[in-house]
Amino acid sequence: MAAGRFDGFWELKLHPWDVAAGKLIVEEAGGRVTNFRGGLLHLDGKETLASNGKIHEEMIKVL
Repeated sequence: MAAGRFDGFWELKLHPWDVAAGKLIVEEAGGRVTNFRGGLLHLDGKETLASNGKIHEEMIKVL
């Protein structure tokens, strides 16, 4: 995502250590990371949605 190879990513049941660094990197690169409803991502949550920020709302609608 941060390197621009993917526009979006979603996953279920990730652990905090799977998400923490990637969340920071994506956000620092201008992307967006939330839960599937577009709300605040909790590191112990079960839904992770990341995007380049431009397609995030469309991904939320699909999920």
